[in-house]
Amino acid sequence: MHKRSSTQESVLLAIELLKRIPRHTKITATELRDQLAAAGHVRNLRSIQRLLSTLSEDLEIECDTRNKPYGYRWKERSNGLNLPVLSEQESLLLALAQEHLRHLLPQNLFKSMEGFFSQAQSNLNPYSKAKKEREWLQKVRVVSTTQPLLPPQVDATVLEEVSNALYANKWLEIEYRNANDKVTNSKVMPLGLAQQGPRLYLACRFDGHDNERSLALHRIAKAKATPFEFERPQFDLEQYDADGRFGFGEGVKVRLTFVITKIAGRHLLESPLALDQTVIDQGEEYQICATVVDTAQLEWWLRGFGTQVRNVVRASLL
Repeated sequence: MHKRSSTQESVLLAIELLKRIPRHTKITATELRDQLAAAGHVRNLRSIQRLLSTLSEDLEIECDTRNKPYGYRWKERSNGLNLPVLSEQESLLLALAQEHLRHLLPQNLFKSMEGFFSQAQSNLNPYSKAKKEREWLQKVRVVSTTQPLLPPQVDATVLEEVSNALYANKWLEIEYRNANDKVTNSKVMPLGLAQQGPRLYLACRFDGHDNERSLALHRIAKAKATPFEFERPQFDLEQYDADGRFGFGEGVKVRLTFVITKIAGRHLLESPLALDQTVIDQGEEYQICATVVDTAQLEWWLRGFGTQVRNVVRASLL
């Protein structure tokens, strides 16, 4: 394999650094060092500071020395780094990705892309030509099907450690506080990350066990990715979800039958519970029958209809 010369390495590092310098906000040398490290370009802070100083002399980079740590950005009306240039469409895609995939991307990858996210936001600013792309951000939204709730607080360090361990298939040491406030220290094998409404859940295996569990990320008080890798077992996150495991079930399917008023049940004709759902019109009510996974979430859903649902029967399929 051809080995890059020190000159090539320096040029590539300079390009990676320049791509991450924003136009309107400021970024510090420490933040740039961390972003570069997350992208695989590990350098000490002093090296980054020297490179920034050199680049600032020859390019239109502004260094704010009024307060420490110093902040860097492209000077007003400068062309910035034109390699690569994000198109308006690419900027829109990145802006949407930043909003909706913030917790679902590996955190080291997300950090390494902060320069691109900043460039995308800059390209969509009110003074840019990307009027239609900027307006699109106000035209689309993911809305909740239940009562909106604020997301629980997840420690940023915990999220980063969990994400990095999941990405690299490394054992994770955690301190977990369950719903009854019992605190346990465990070593787990991270297998999947799922967002359910405002909450994040980690699918994992505890050391010494061969079954999967779901842990609420906001209940992890401490987390540390170990240097020890594991061989990822056969695990299908999609099937895990289909089995109702994030709905607090055990994958047990039942034939569910219930009667619901037409006012409350009309939406089930448009969005069925299952492919095999059947509906019998009973005048003012519908009788619904469908094969579903029996979960606590299903029970909460049925109870939410109050007196508008009656004659609920769960028939075992065993």
